[in-house]
This record gives sequence, C-alpha cells and structure tokens, in this order.
Amino acid sequence: MIMGFSGGSVVPPAVATAILLLLGLAAAASAQLSATFYDASCPSALATIKSAVTAAVSKEPRMGASLLRLHFHDCFVQLGGPSYTVPLGRRDSTTASLSLANNDLPPPTSDLADLVGNFSRKGLSTTDMVALSGAHTIGQAACTNFQSRIYGESNINAAYAASLQANCPQSGGDGNFAPLDVATPNAFDNAYYGNLVSQQGLLHSDQQLLNGGSTDALVSTYASSATQFSADFAAAMVSMGNIGVLTGSQGQIRLNCAKVN
Repeated sequence: MIMGFSGGSVVPPAVATAILLLLGLAAAASAQLSATFYDASCPSALATIKSAVTAAVSKEPRMGASLLRLHFHDCFVQLGGPSYTVPLGRRDSTTASLSLANNDLPPPTSDLADLVGNFSRKGLSTTDMVALSGAHTIGQAACTNFQSRIYGESNINAAYAASLQANCPQSGGDGNFAPLDVATPNAFDNAYYGNLVSQQGLLHSDQQLLNGGSTDALVSTYASSATQFSADFAAAMVSMGNIGVLTGSQGQIRLNCAKVN
C-alpha cells in the first residue's frame, strides 16, 4: 500500500552514480547515524545529489514517487514536501529477498486492521501509518491494483469511478495507470487526504483510512491542516528510516541498489 505503486520508473544512471560515488567516500566513517554524517568526508554530497534528483524529477515527475518508495537514503530527496533533518549513514543489507520485500509491503487490498498490524510489527504507530500513506500524494498505480475497487465497491465517488473505468476495463488494461492523487498528482501536498474525504481514494487500502474506522479523525485533520500532515510525515519518515539500521562495518553500499554486491 504505502509507496508501492510508482508507475515503474527506473532511477536514472546519473542519479544512482552520484549517490553511490558520494556515499562510497564515507563507507568507513562513523558507525552511528548522524545528520552530519557526510560533512567531513564528503561535504558536497547533499547539494550534488539534490541537483541530480531535481533534474531527474523535472524530466519525469514519477521519479519522485520511485525514489520515495525506494527510500534509498531518503534524506537526499526534495519533492516539494516537508523539510526535515534525517540521520545519515544507513548501509544496505548483504541479503536480498523479493518475496520478503513483497510480504512486508501491505498490498492494495489491505483492510484497516491489516494496515495497522503491518506497521505495528515494524514498530510504527497508527499515526505513522496514516501519515506515511500520504506519500500517495504522488505516483501512479496500475489498473490491476484498483480494478476491483472501481467496479465492485460502494464507498467510491460515482463520477470518479466512471472516469477511471474509461481507462481501466473490467478485464485487461493492466498496463494502464492512474494517479494515486487525482487532485494534484505531481505535487507533494495534503490533497490525498481531501480525496479520501470525497471518497476518491484510488486503492482499496487508501479509502480504508476513512471508512468509519479509528483513523477517520486523523485523515480529516490532515485534510484540513497541511502543517500537521507535514510535521507527522517528517517524524514518521525518520522513524521508518531507523528500522533495522546497519552502520559501520555492517552491511554494504551496493553498486546496484536492487541486488547485493
């Protein structure tokens, strides 16, 4: 559910190269996460990577969602959303499991209880879960991920469902995409929550956040307060970045972030 449907964009070689080269310079640095991790070993790291990422997102807006989903040193990504300080120095694992990754990410068919439980098992609160779901303010999802919702669920705006059906038939159309945020698909803001209030959540798991359950009030708060959403999203991103941290001699800096060296 969260950050799982970006439209299949691939991180450009220039962005990946900039990140890998600069991070490699600090491989033997402090074993503790720190907001100033690269200040001495590579003082131009943040500015250089920000420049490459900005250029990539300008060329292909979906790249922002791809990078956010990847959460690959998320501190370097500026998408027009909240600005916050993230501890740096996290290293990659020396094992890779596609099945484990897929099992850990909630599917778009998740109900509220599934979402709360999934995030809780990672040490994240319900507030973290609702705030992180706001990452769906950017990115796209394939037809196959919302097909059953737009044809078989009642808690969806009728006009919105009809507009999606025009590009997503009841069978087929798997290669067709729709924005996760119908209001401002390429801007990082709190419009995602306003969509939920209007029953315009694209995925089943999205609309579950406002469907007569325990998270309704928080969704309404975020829909009316961009400031509160930004603050909670930033805090939740820091918490997520501290899950299973590898530092120092643990792990590695991958040459290809999709597989171990």
